[in-house]
Amino acid sequence: MEKLGLLAGVGHLPAACARAARALGYEVHAIALLPDCDPELKDAASVYREISIGSIGAILAYLQQEGIGKVTMIGKVTKELLFTGAIQPDEMLRSMLMQLPNQNDDTIMMMFVGALMKVGVTPLDQTALIKPLMPSAGVLTSRAPSDAERADMEYGLQMAREIGRLDVGQTAVVKNRAVMALEAIEGTDACIRRGGQLAGGGAVVAKAAKPQQDSRFDVPAVGLDTIESLVAAKASALVIEADKTLFIDRERAVALAEANGITIAAMQ
Repeated sequence: MEKLGLLAGVGHLPAACARAARALGYEVHAIALLPDCDPELKDAASVYREISIGSIGAILAYLQQEGIGKVTMIGKVTKELLFTGAIQPDEMLRSMLMQLPNQNDDTIMMMFVGALMKVGVTPLDQTALIKPLMPSAGVLTSRAPSDAERADMEYGLQMAREIGRLDVGQTAVVKNRAVMALEAIEGTDACIRRGGQLAGGGAVVAKAAKPQQDSRFDVPAVGLDTIESLVAAKASALVIEADKTLFIDRERAVALAEANGITIAAMQ
């Protein structure tokens, strides 16, 4: 049985990925990188370990010790943890970070990819095991977007792609084709709530892949937490980039959106 390392951040996606990999015959070694990883991951994986994202030396040592040649990196690990002191980087990570030209998301992730490959571990396409979670173009709720919402969806995707091109974030909150908020280090949910407050209700949230998206990491994802943030922000619509955005817990998320009059669409 081939071993697969699963480097897991927070959210439900790592557990879903572990189940899919085991169904394909992999022995899944899940490494929970943060203390608040999904508790379901422990049962979903074949082997479960907890190693802090800051302890890159220990992560690499474990993969080598277990003879794991392939990994998938999935789940949310926000960069702000480095700046708030919530993560204590080991000597190896501190040294690697000091050599970077900047600390943009892709720069840090490519650093991590390089460290894995240096010890003979290949990072896989994040979506290889869970491609069915990426909706194709279409309306995902019973209520279709109004003309005004559709215009904001198109504009929002344009803005989200542009900040993605700059490697800043993947989410834009707009209203009447004006930008209310753009995602940066605070993450998607905080961006939605901030943008919704500034919009005073009725905002449209857009989530898109970066034009230069590397499918090995940071693939855009939405889920139940996203819809909960839309509800709190009194937003009216969500648009995701079709065939490029993971939709987790889709059934429950759509049900919550429907109950709050929120329309969801996937667009090219």
